[in-house]
Amino acid sequence: MLIFVLMNLKTNWDGLGIITSLACAIHCALLPMIATSLPLFGINIIHNNIFEWSMIAIAFGVGSYALLHGHIRHHRSFAPILMFSAGFVFLIAKQLFHQYELYFLIPAVLLIVSAHYYNYRLCTRVKCTSPHHKH
Repeated sequence: MLIFVLMNLKTNWDGLGIITSLACAIHCALLPMIATSLPLFGINIIHNNIFEWSMIAIAFGVGSYALLHGHIRHHRSFAPILMFSAGFVFLIAKQLFHQYELYFLIPAVLLIVSAHYYNYRLCTRVKCTSPHHKH
């Protein structure tokens, strides 16, 4: 039921994927520097495993849907899926090897955002993002 509703929404899934990936990057890279006082107020989202894995799950769900939709219905290119997959390998590595967090985070975000952008570009070549195109 949820999949049916999601498929009929007029949503730019690549745009949403880019936003979730960038939100994750901002959380991981900038929040610790900016919000060091949050724990004083009882708020701990800086290295909160539940929050981080939830962000990763959301980014994976949105990204998988956007890229598979583009691949199956529009362009048949595996390149965005491969870029996205490589980015997620780095993202999982970032979670597992905290001492190298930034070394894994930067390529993860670059690959994931690039995959969405490339998928979007491939889709626009066949005008799949046009409001007149049936999904």
